[in-house]
Amino acid sequence: MTVQENVMRKTRTVQEILDMIPDGGVLCSGGTGIPQVYEQLHTIADRLTKPVKVYQGNAGKNCKYFWDDAYKDKFECTSEFYGAPQREREAQGGNISITPLHLHAYMDRFLDVHTPSIVFLGTTAVDRHGFVRTPLNTPPRRAMGMADIVVCCPNPQAPIVYGDNEIHIDEIDYFIDGGEGHAVNSFDPVPSGETERTIGQYVATLVEDGSTFQLGIGAIPDAVAQAFMDKKDLGVHTEMVTSSMADLALAGVVTGRKKSIHRGKLIGGFASGSTKLYDYLADNPSVYLLPLEYVNHPKTLAQNYKMCSINTCIEVDLVGQIASETIGPRQFSGTGGQNDTAEGAIHCPGGKSIIAFASAITKKDGTRVSKIKSMLTPGSVVTMSRNNIDFIVTEYGIAPMKARNIRQRVDNLIAIAHPDFRAELRAEANKLMLW
Repeated sequence: MTVQENVMRKTRTVQEILDMIPDGGVLCSGGTGIPQVYEQLHTIADRLTKPVKVYQGNAGKNCKYFWDDAYKDKFECTSEFYGAPQREREAQGGNISITPLHLHAYMDRFLDVHTPSIVFLGTTAVDRHGFVRTPLNTPPRRAMGMADIVVCCPNPQAPIVYGDNEIHIDEIDYFIDGGEGHAVNSFDPVPSGETERTIGQYVATLVEDGSTFQLGIGAIPDAVAQAFMDKKDLGVHTEMVTSSMADLALAGVVTGRKKSIHRGKLIGGFASGSTKLYDYLADNPSVYLLPLEYVNHPKTLAQNYKMCSINTCIEVDLVGQIASETIGPRQFSGTGGQNDTAEGAIHCPGGKSIIAFASAITKKDGTRVSKIKSMLTPGSVVTMSRNNIDFIVTEYGIAPMKARNIRQRVDNLIAIAHPDFRAELRAEANKLMLW
């Protein structure tokens, strides 16, 4: 039997796949994009006697099972990280909740409790050897092994990116014909302003030539990357490969020559960004995607050469506790890999754990609010322990945290707070007896 004959033998319609979803089933997704089955998932609601549990990332507006209140009692949705769709739907009282877990342990801890009924995979087209790839991340292999059914939805327009992401058709039970496919979702970086550029320059003073680094996404991480443009032989070992990392690699700044593990390779867990990023990743042997259980494990990160973990946050208190995922009790994003990378960095010889953010924000009503607080906003989740931070950076400078006692931390953080709030923070520190 040829590869194509084998694929055709396993190909089913969306309706046939929908008919396989059991009452109370557990659905998981892997790969890029949401297989089209999710857009019709709501059509099985009438036959369900127990809610179907859906564990996935973002759901587009055309996914009625997620957005339409008529189906909120038929589908229980959860994610380990919130984006704009999850925030919006939760604010509406929808059928979504977050599962708090460190990213390096997310899949294993999830599968210790939940057994998937069906795993849906968004992949590249089948090649002549009978393989597909999850194009911008790695497949959930343990989940695939536990599931009753593995369904593949190939996208001929998805880029070929190398890594531990290939799957043979023998591991797949059914295919859904994706036709000519669709363009992979992309977005351009947010332009940086003066504040972000200043923060980037401060962060750059902390990162030595040859260091390995990890960056998040957003205006500040992008500004940090731009501030790295005059550095030499940086290495990347990151949860998320971003557009700014591609810019650094194309400029010859990221070479990986000094890396102690995966020398010469840009290592990531997944990638998301611009079409320029995807063009850079496609068929590029210097880029390698590996499972987050490995990439984000603190023991792996600590093996890198001068590992620098660079992230941002929502707010920080005067003792150095970092809140990055909630605004008070309201979920905004998720734990993600911030604590993973920070813990790895502090155990790496010459490594650094860095948090960078603007000192204050201006609300819609025009009032300015400090992001450095005497105490975190009530209900805020501590994403990163004060024990795992070396430096905190704002546009007003660098606050050293490593091996500093509480009095020193208070002094250092007030010094980089927005000038409008320094006197107030000092008075609150005295009232709380933080000295």
